[in-house]
Amino acid sequence: MSFEPLKGIRVLDLTSVVVGPVATWRLGQYGAEIIKVESPAGDLMRGLGGPSPTGQHSGTYLHLNRGKRNVCLDLKTPEAREALDRLLATTDVVVANMRPDALARLGLDPAAVRARYPNKIYCLITGYGTEGPYAGQPTYDSVIQGATGMAGLAMRRDGAPAYVPMLICDHVAGEIAAGAILAAVVQRSETGSGCSIEVPMFETMAAFVLQEHLAQATFDPPVGPAGDLRLLSPHNKPVATADGWISFTVNTDAQVRAFLAVTERDDLQNDPRFDSVSARARHVAEWFEVRGAPLTHKTTDEWLRLLQDADIAAQPCHTLESLPNDPHLQAVGLLREEQHPTEGATKVLRASIKVDDQYLPLRGPAQPRGWETSAVLSELGLSDASIERMVGILTAVPTN
Repeated sequence: MSFEPLKGIRVLDLTSVVVGPVATWRLGQYGAEIIKVESPAGDLMRGLGGPSPTGQHSGTYLHLNRGKRNVCLDLKTPEAREALDRLLATTDVVVANMRPDALARLGLDPAAVRARYPNKIYCLITGYGTEGPYAGQPTYDSVIQGATGMAGLAMRRDGAPAYVPMLICDHVAGEIAAGAILAAVVQRSETGSGCSIEVPMFETMAAFVLQEHLAQATFDPPVGPAGDLRLLSPHNKPVATADGWISFTVNTDAQVRAFLAVTERDDLQNDPRFDSVSARARHVAEWFEVRGAPLTHKTTDEWLRLLQDADIAAQPCHTLESLPNDPHLQAVGLLREEQHPTEGATKVLRASIKVDDQYLPLRGPAQPRGWETSAVLSELGLSDASIERMVGILTAVPTN
């Protein structure tokens, strides 16, 4: 099976850490050639993501940088700048998540690049965009979670703010950036013109929060407080069983009736507070207290059988340790093992997308820093002597 709609598209990847690498990794899944340019110090996520056998490839780095050709350049040197200029001339798409002022100092900001190459697609992923009082400020995922009110949702529910313990803002903004680039590629195929795309994480994630939680305050005048009261209920959590936890949701009237029957609460079947979607919306607090009550008189497996037999969406509430052993994930082969060129045996994740009944192919492993520097520079026509000098400088620089 060959599904490579971006085959022939070359992407210059000037990204690091998570948000940018997510975007370019996704483009690589669709067949684009990704050339990742790292500084001599290397991508911070090589070490920031946790220990590894060599100290150079954290698990996070490995998963987000598959299928990319790695080139290491010290852009402070004239030869490296010349090499990058040659590389830039051969690329269709530029993706960067460096701060705009740093890109401008290097002459790699969107305006400078597109002034020279109007047909390029340039995607800049920023923390706060390039206008407004926060423009240019540094940021990370947790800061965006706080700034957008995402962490504050936990305060409404639990009494104290809390971060989602994964880099959710980076992943969402990176996927949105990839989608915008795909749209720009389609447009360029029709018009021949490139464009400049900007994806600000703050506005993007603020919109995500408000799409759900502006809620009753959407209307003028408001018909109630802001916030989806179902999601903000303190009872909207996994439910305890005799031997663990279970996750389930009941939304339709039929599901509610089945749930009350399975959990032996038939006395509530005709309760006017719960007998319709609109009634439960008016009595959210009471309904979620019923729905979130502990189910500790049966085991997780027993509840799963009962709930699933009643056509209620339910699954075990996994831990990081149990998730890889989930029977469904094992049956479909989400995780497999491969040999990394420097890290040895590693667990890898196959693509989750199917096309024509086949999963997208697993591209090559994330490369060590500068793995293809010589090969790529040679393809660009640089002399062997010039390449040797640049590689010699880089090998003398310690990495993360």
